[in-house]
Amino acid sequence: MDCFRSPTRLLISTIVIVLFVSSLQFHYTEAYDALDPNGNITIKWDIISWTPDGYVAVVTMFNFQQYRHISAPGWTLGWTWAKKEVIWSMMGGQATDQGDCSRYKTSPPHCCKKTPSIVDLLPGTPYNQQIANCCKGGVINSWAQEPNNYASSFQLSVGAAGTSNKTVKPPKNFTLLAPGPGYTCGPAVVGKPSKFLSSDGRRVTQAMMTWNVTCTYSQFLAQKTPTCCVSLSSFYNDTIVPCPTCTCGCQNNDTHPGSCVNPNSPYLASVVNAPGKNSLTPLVQCTRHMCPIRVHWHVKLNYKDYWRVKVTITNFNYRMNYSQWNLVVQHPNFDNLTQIFSFNYKPLTPYSTINDTAMLWGVKFYNDFLNQAGPMGNVQSELLFRKDKSTFTFEKGWAFPRRVYFNGDNCVMPPPDAYPHLPNASSRGKWSLFVFFMTCLTFIFLFE
Repeated sequence: MDCFRSPTRLLISTIVIVLFVSSLQFHYTEAYDALDPNGNITIKWDIISWTPDGYVAVVTMFNFQQYRHISAPGWTLGWTWAKKEVIWSMMGGQATDQGDCSRYKTSPPHCCKKTPSIVDLLPGTPYNQQIANCCKGGVINSWAQEPNNYASSFQLSVGAAGTSNKTVKPPKNFTLLAPGPGYTCGPAVVGKPSKFLSSDGRRVTQAMMTWNVTCTYSQFLAQKTPTCCVSLSSFYNDTIVPCPTCTCGCQNNDTHPGSCVNPNSPYLASVVNAPGKNSLTPLVQCTRHMCPIRVHWHVKLNYKDYWRVKVTITNFNYRMNYSQWNLVVQHPNFDNLTQIFSFNYKPLTPYSTINDTAMLWGVKFYNDFLNQAGPMGNVQSELLFRKDKSTFTFEKGWAFPRRVYFNGDNCVMPPPDAYPHLPNASSRGKWSLFVFFMTCLTFIFLFE
């Protein structure tokens, strides 16, 4: 009996180790985006001139992410000074807290904090306080969605710092809130000095020194629960596959009042507009899935040479209007997309020549604004695909997307065995890997 127990214990230990390592790998790779492997926000700190006690620098944030943008209320950039630097003045941005400047008897600096936090200025700022790429309220669009508006800049005059390349020190511990957590920034690295072209295009100037900082996004750091889910339906099956129950949380009004809002409540307006509420914390409509955003993919029609899909995005968040929203969908038939109605489309090719990923976003001044929860809180469009007879089929869930992102966050898909199947398809087993392992363990213990 002991000879038999030893392999059994070894098997159990192996399964536990495999599951544990898998969970570690899941969290470790959470910051890696397979559909945008090189996406990041790069911060360039360009020293453009020296002053008697420091320097003047232009700081620019470039959003090199294809579909993840920085939405309102915008970015907040922070760091820790290497020495006892102060900010004498700023243009195109401002520090949120001046700090203790009591040691300066005459004109106090703009900011004396060891760890300043900088925000963008708002649209409509007087021209004498602006520089190029500033004053957009901290909103930066994604690189693929709006390639002419993917940067944000501010200028600062730094005192009590070095006055040469050998004595100046870069700031440390950069942080980026965009607008909440999610980004992790690396150290400042000396780079090739930036070059600037004059407005008339006839003169090029060069920075005295340039530091580069790279910040990468992790959805796991941004929020502990998902922010969107996907539901499915088709013309050939009456079943509507909903988002999984409790995808983004569970209704818990008994122990946590206000976790969701009933749309038929007479007190709806007072709850939504209550003062002191953080707009970054979703206030969602009471649903089974409790997600702020739901994406519904409906296989609508089947023609001889084409097939048609309807995509609907619904906003269940009473505290958020999504402007400049975007949707990224991975599906093997996007290389045969023929026509799209009322959405913009851009193919993404994260795997070089394989065209199976599409970025969709609204038409400006028409449906690029996704209103908060309510009757107007949805946008929709239809996609027409050409059939490839060598690969096309409606069987085995082929007509449904493999992966869906909303505003750069991965949406939760229904389990594959729940997908609507063809009426003549045989019944599918509902076995999972966990059930398989538990069955094997039960079998072993029964015969010990």
